[in-house]
Amino acid sequence: MESVYLIEAQYRVGYRIFLRFNTGESGAVDLNEVVHQYQAAEPIRDRDRFAAFYLDAWPTLAWPCGFDMAPASLYFMATGRSLFELAPA
Repeated sequence: MESVYLIEAQYRVGYRIFLRFNTGESGAVDLNEVVHQYQAAEPIRDRDRFAAFYLDAWPTLAWPCGFDMAPASLYFMATGRSLFELAPA
């Protein structure tokens, strides 16, 4: 597999998002810690703004304020697996 990317993202509650990847795997991530760790994420600490995410052209999870999260990071958070585990032996 060349890369992992998002094919679906659905808001749940709080700072939780359900994600589905091109690998067929899916899972929910809680981004509370991320949102409160990075200054660039300050606008999405408001839950209404947080829920206004979208998948951009890469597709990456992104917000109108310019904050985004790479699919590889989200994949690890959702599945507990690194991308190296997907590489053929």
